[in-house]
Amino acid sequence: MALEGESGHYRLALTGDWSLTAMPSVETSLSRLPENLRGTLVCDWQGAKTPGIAPAWALLKRLAEIDPGSLRIRHEGNPPPFLDLLLKLDAQRHAAHETLDAPPTLQDEVGKLGRWAVSQAAHARSVIDFFGRIVSVIGQALRRPRAWRISSLTRHVYETGITAIPIVSLIAFLISVIVAYLGAQQLNRFGADIFVVDLVTISVLREMGVLLTAIIVAGRSGSAFAAEIGVMQLNEETDALRAMGINPVEVLVVPRVLALVIALPLLTVIADAMGLAGGGLLSLVNLHIPLPQFITRMRESLAPTTFWSGLIKAPVFAIIIAMVGTYRGMQVRDSARELGRLTTVAVVQSIFFVILADAVFAVLFVQIDF
Repeated sequence: MALEGESGHYRLALTGDWSLTAMPSVETSLSRLPENLRGTLVCDWQGAKTPGIAPAWALLKRLAEIDPGSLRIRHEGNPPPFLDLLLKLDAQRHAAHETLDAPPTLQDEVGKLGRWAVSQAAHARSVIDFFGRIVSVIGQALRRPRAWRISSLTRHVYETGITAIPIVSLIAFLISVIVAYLGAQQLNRFGADIFVVDLVTISVLREMGVLLTAIIVAGRSGSAFAAEIGVMQLNEETDALRAMGINPVEVLVVPRVLALVIALPLLTVIADAMGLAGGGLLSLVNLHIPLPQFITRMRESLAPTTFWSGLIKAPVFAIIIAMVGTYRGMQVRDSARELGRLTTVAVVQSIFFVILADAVFAVLFVQIDF
């Protein structure tokens, strides 16, 4: 390898072996090139024997380090046929670095915002369409009772409701014990131990019973809905249903939605009962409030709407959980990785929308004095 020329015009004669086996000597020769080259450099491949991809790529990298902005490079003398591909890859590498190094402009940020808005609008239309198909199937089932699929509905009520009773009862019991214990510590300072009963009763019946139940069901049944339907999507079972003229929403989605609408209010009642039992036990053991006095005080603290304000939320939470789980399951495509991702998304979004709906209910109930 020999470099000739001066005053901005250089010729680099590439001679000798340029195969992969000569890579060490090629790198040594390239390291000797000066750093202050400016102008035009002509790479003459006429004398290069059996040029390989690795040595040619090393040459391009070395020339790029010299300062390609002030050095114009041409290749002559029958360069290897793969050189054009390497030059294209080198240009793309530099463009990628420049894109990463360049600070974001206002146009870039507005473009990102626009793409996000379009994506969210398309997603909202898809959700509305999915909800509309569910309502349409339920409307058709009112005129065609056989479409209710009682066996499937019963199975899902069992899986989402009856099998969830132990965990829901345990969680509601323990949480109410914790709330009663912490409340007793604070109220004991003011000699107001009896108000622990009010705290447990109102918090469990209005908020914690239905909210804890919904969160447990979202993590338990919402993920199951997404995973079950997602696996059917991967196995093309939903496509087989469509090929047979069967609506997948009628077979897979509606029974799960209706089952959860039935099961969640019943689980909420059980959670309320276990929560009050936990508060009563803590009051008896820690505050020495006998059970008759606890029941009497509980009745005094109850308003006519206390129990119903919690129970009204249950069907709404059930619809949210079932819709999110089945919708994400129907979105699964291509791979098991997508199945896992969308199952996780279903659980997270279910819990988020349940808490958001609970906040909306809280504001609404205050406004209407319910």
